[in-house]
Amino acid sequence: MQDAADSSAPNLADRLHRTAATDGDRAALHWRDRTLSWSELDAAVTATARALTLAAPPSPRDAHPPRVAIALGNTPDFVVSYLAALRAGLVAVPVNPGFTSRELRHVLTDSGAAVLVCAADVRDRVPVGELPALAAVHTVPPTTDGADDPAEFPARAGDDLAVLLYTSGTEGRPKGAMLSHRALAANHEQVGRITPPVVGPDDTVLLALPLFHAYGLNSGLGAVVHHGATGVLVDELGSTGALAEIARHRVSVLVGVPSMFLTWADADRAGAAALASVRVAVCGAAPLPPAVAGRFTEVTGHPVHVGYGLTETAPVLTSTLVDGEPRPGSIGRPLPGVELRLVGADGADLWRDGVPVAEEDADELHLADDPSGSDPGQIVVRGDNLFAGYWPDGRDGPDADGWWATGDIAYADADGDLYLVDRLGELILVNGFNVYPHEVELVLEAHPGVAESAVLGVPHPRTGETVRAYVVRAAGSTVTEEELLGHCARNLARFKCPTAVEFVDQLPHSAIGKVRKTELRPATAVPSPAPRTEISTEVPDVH
Repeated sequence: MQDAADSSAPNLADRLHRTAATDGDRAALHWRDRTLSWSELDAAVTATARALTLAAPPSPRDAHPPRVAIALGNTPDFVVSYLAALRAGLVAVPVNPGFTSRELRHVLTDSGAAVLVCAADVRDRVPVGELPALAAVHTVPPTTDGADDPAEFPARAGDDLAVLLYTSGTEGRPKGAMLSHRALAANHEQVGRITPPVVGPDDTVLLALPLFHAYGLNSGLGAVVHHGATGVLVDELGSTGALAEIARHRVSVLVGVPSMFLTWADADRAGAAALASVRVAVCGAAPLPPAVAGRFTEVTGHPVHVGYGLTETAPVLTSTLVDGEPRPGSIGRPLPGVELRLVGADGADLWRDGVPVAEEDADELHLADDPSGSDPGQIVVRGDNLFAGYWPDGRDGPDADGWWATGDIAYADADGDLYLVDRLGELILVNGFNVYPHEVELVLEAHPGVAESAVLGVPHPRTGETVRAYVVRAAGSTVTEEELLGHCARNLARFKCPTAVEFVDQLPHSAIGKVRKTELRPATAVPSPAPRTEISTEVPDVH
């Protein structure tokens, strides 16, 4: 069994045990009117880990440990279930509790989850009879009476699978990103090399981001456990953005998304008083409007630092904290330990290790260009925090040299700060959650009143983007916007649902029949310099 006192142990549950041994009486979690000490949390995790070990014994036919799905809100039950799965040597599968029955079926079937710990209302949506691998469903973390408890838990190596996080893929169906124990720990170590420290044992961290999402799970909860800090669980932000909880527990580290910072910035005097204890504010998951960042700084006196990452990178890749001074629109610089390249459509490097890559063919001079910046290129990364590919066979993961293409386009300025320009493909980010139009289009076109549809993201002041649908009615159909929105609500999680439906006589098509979505998209300004090279929508070869 791995030594829990070993500070290099990658399993977060071992970090929990170490903190409980040295600071057991200190608060680990606050939730509503309840506080759990590190000792209490550690004991609860062990009791549930024992029950999970009995409920989900490994199968010799399975290459991976049994999977434990967790569909809960931001409560102590989620934290206990998650860390217990890791302690038991099982694989945790965090699931959005807002998923519809259709979406739950896909994740539970695809992952082959043997146990589900979920809220009572989620249990009512689980098609248990259609899930032969699912052996047990619990609405609270299970425990045992101790009579048949295993004497110890199986040791897991750093490269062993720890978490499956489902993220929408280009196929339009969520697919599981395989994150190892080492990948989760590596991201904390990378962030931990930033000076001054982002999170330390004396900090109190706001845990209001959904814990089923990589950002909330590892950048929030994972950071609290890794550093032995204190977390404030918030399962309902409310109209004030949980300012009362922030003030009550003297939160020192805010980890949020743009819509949260907009709420806090608009709170004016009340916000300034509630946020008086904050020393670090970090925003990620979606672009932060500079005006919102400016208002927050006016109210609190603190800048908002911006980070960039993906589920597949556990999740942080870059941050303005690296340089210490956020610049409007910038996603900062790569974390220590993260290698990042900008790659052109021809596969050639445009920028690497903080400097532009000189072109081999210098016959043609571009005198009007800034030679110290870079052209836009696809972000390609390498680091210990990268995932091992998609479940179950590791497909589409890093290449043989460890590099992985993110599908995002960015450029670097003369100082080495990075700026996102666009995304390859059609991914929509709603409050940081991935929405692929094809999945929404499949649902719309399953309605008998719809002949064809096209879905795209449009800017939204609170959520970054929102989903808009363009629909061609079936012949003779009189289907209304209200009916289609209701149809989507029954078949899609709330964040994936269109907020508006526009009916059109026909959709614009290319010569090969593909819908030309650029002709539907409203014209919007992109805060970036004119690119000097054309960026293809094809993923370049980075091998």
